Amino acid sequence: MKVELFVLCDAATDYQGKLNLLGTFDSIWATQIPAVHPLCAVALRIRFMKIEEGEHKVKISIVDGDGKGVVRPVEASLNIQFKNTPLTSMATNLILNLQGLKFPVYGEYSIDLAIDGRHEVSLPLYVNTLPEQSIN
Repeated sequence: MKVELFVLCDAATDYQGKLNLLGTFDSIWATQIPAVHPLCAVALRIRFMKIEEGEHKVKISIVDGDGKGVVRPVEASLNIQFKNTPLTSMATNLILNLQGLKFPVYGEYSIDLAIDGRHEVSLPLYVNTLPEQSIN
């Protein structure tokens, strides 16, 4: 199993196995706390080898710098079936749409991906203070 893509973006869609992404990012700029991001998505593409056929558990968590959850972790099951095809590997896409994501403090957060109970990859997410604009 290989994670081919794991991103935070403005929007994502899956159309017949094609993963479409719009606006990947790793920073949010806010004028006040709590910072609320109205809409975004976590998108991933995972490739499984034929020997890995069967059910797999996926868990996505968003945590602060101390490891405390920002939202409840999202868990999903993937059932990878090759169904007598000659393929030696198969990719699957998963999209998690997030609305009203609230960050209580400025700082660094982490979006963590675990598959079958094992941590695979993390994305940093920075919540920054928007600098005041000077008027000339």
